[in-house]
Amino acid sequence: MVSRESEEMILYKKAGAIAILTINRPEHRNALVFPMLRETGRILAAVAEDTDVRVLILTGAGSSFCPGADIQDKASGPGDPDRRSKPEDFRVPVLLHQMPAITIAAINGACAGAGMGWAAACDFRYAVPSAKFNTAFLDVGVAGDMGMPWTLPRIIGAGRARELLFMPRKFDAEEAYRIGLVSGIFPEEAFTNEVLKIAERISKIAPLALRAMKSNFIEAEEMGLRSYIALETARHLPMFATYDTQEAFTAKLEKREPRFLGR
Repeated sequence: MVSRESEEMILYKKAGAIAILTINRPEHRNALVFPMLRETGRILAAVAEDTDVRVLILTGAGSSFCPGADIQDKASGPGDPDRRSKPEDFRVPVLLHQMPAITIAAINGACAGAGMGWAAACDFRYAVPSAKFNTAFLDVGVAGDMGMPWTLPRIIGAGRARELLFMPRKFDAEEAYRIGLVSGIFPEEAFTNEVLKIAERISKIAPLALRAMKSNFIEAEEMGLRSYIALETARHLPMFATYDTQEAFTAKLEKREPRFLGR
């Protein structure tokens, strides 16, 4: 059962093809407690089934993205059994990474631990200049969760990922951009609008092709090249018979914007 408390700490809204999930615990810099993991997983599972959503933006309320788990909450001990995590509560990175919609982490401040794991699971990451990053897990004596040993090497390379995970330290948005962790840095006052512009651009892509390309990336991560090419080709060739692909070619010839119908 989802508690009213967890609903308020995780906000979700949808406008057309773009959805926004906001980590909403600004008085604690959006630090995570277990009910938030459960609620985020519940929402993302529903988004993954919603074919109307083409882009999901993950961000934080106030001036922080997510610094990871609430250390004070962790230090207080196991507490109420209903507030303890279960294995299924750790599916958020898988949902962010594998859902058909394109996922964007809009990093508006502190991004560490589990929060950095969630960001790394997204397709794209953008940050404000004041954002600070830290893998953080070994700083508090845990090996970590949320999949960074899997996601980070694929984004920034194996050696650099090991360095950040085995020797945790804070680093800024400029370094995050330099090593390829984030794709862009936008000023605070323009940040939301700039990220929305990117989301809107993606949301206007032919939806069948967009979802197919996302699937291609996911499956390519687990397949050899020969097997992947066979799968890609089987998915690619039938698209030429779809309305959207024919419309895209026609619109290109007629020098106009295409009108996609998702079929």
